[in-house]
Amino acid sequence: MLVQDQPSARKYFIDVWSKHPAGDALQPIENLILKVILAHPEYHALLGDREQALARRYTPEGGETNPFLHMAMHVAIEEQLLTDRPAGIARIYSELRRRCPNYHDAQHEMMDCLGEALWQAQRTHTLPDERRYLECLKNRQL
Repeated sequence: MLVQDQPSARKYFIDVWSKHPAGDALQPIENLILKVILAHPEYHALLGDREQALARRYTPEGGETNPFLHMAMHVAIEEQLLTDRPAGIARIYSELRRRCPNYHDAQHEMMDCLGEALWQAQRTHTLPDERRYLECLKNRQL
């Protein structure tokens, strides 16, 4: 899922959600996004209110989770698993799945590591360090 800015990313999620009840045909990436949205019923009302969804700001200081960032991280993990990139992530995920009650919880286990990798990359203006990301994930398996 490639988008250039925050409003575009939000619109993408909102548009996919609006296609769902209409039964509109979806592209493969939209199917993946819909899977993520359906796993998060707590965000359905927000996605149904385009104006609020586009205008609302989520800040760590306010103690709020950004639902769009949260869902985008699920999408990123889904894409990583589909492509096994970084190499070995699918195997690590399989191990996590053995001890997690469902795929969603396993992905939540992975999110802290993904968030750390993205934060480090943003801070250093580099690509995410795949080796450190995989090491973090392996430590989650223990």
